Amino acid sequence: MMKLAVFASLIAGSSAFAPAQVGRASTSVQAFENEIGVLPPTGFFDPAGLSDGISQEKFDSYRLAELKHGRAAMLAVLGYVAPETYRFGYDLIPGELSTNDIPNGVAAIKAIPFGGWAQMIAFVGCVETYGWFTSPTGVLDLPDDILAKRQTAELQHGRLAMLAFLELLRHDSQNFVSPGFDGLDNMITGLPFMYGN
Repeated sequence: MMKLAVFASLIAGSSAFAPAQVGRASTSVQAFENEIGVLPPTGFFDPAGLSDGISQEKFDSYRLAELKHGRAAMLAVLGYVAPETYRFGYDLIPGELSTNDIPNGVAAIKAIPFGGWAQMIAFVGCVETYGWFTSPTGVLDLPDDILAKRQTAELQHGRLAMLAFLELLRHDSQNFVSPGFDGLDNMITGLPFMYGN
C-alpha cells in the first residue's frame, strides 16, 4: 500500500514539470474585458467562471443583479451605522413602540413586530414598483467618460459594501450569541467620538 502511495505521488508530482499552455485566454475574459467595473490590476475577475460562454444579455442581467445587491448592501451598512449615532424617535406603532426602543443590528429582528415589518416591506415594494428616487429622465445627463467613471465607482462601492455588511452581520451575530466576546460595548469601536467619548 505504501508503494502505491509513493508511486501516485510521483505521478502527480511529475505534472509540475509538464510544459504549460501559453497564449490561451478565456473567451469570457476577451468578451467582457472592456465592461464597466473592470479595473486594473486584476482586469476582468471571474474566478468561478460564471461568465464562461454566456451571452451579452445574460452578462448584463448579472451586472444588474450585482448593482442592485450593491445598492442594497450600501443601505444595509448605513442601516447598521446610523442607529449607532442617531435615532429618529418616531413611534413605529403609535403609543406602543418607539424607534428609540428598538435595539441595533440582529437583535432588532425579534424586537420589530409584524406591523413594523409590514411598513418596511410596503415602502420597499413601492420604491421597486414605482421607481421613486430616480432622475426624471431615468438616466444621468453626463458626458460618457464621466458617466463610466461614476458607474464604475458605484459598482466598486457596492462590492465593498457587500463585504462590509457581511462583516457587520458576522460580528453582530457573534456578539448576539456571546455578548461581550470582544470586550467592547459598542458595535463600531474604531470611532469613539461617535459615542461622545
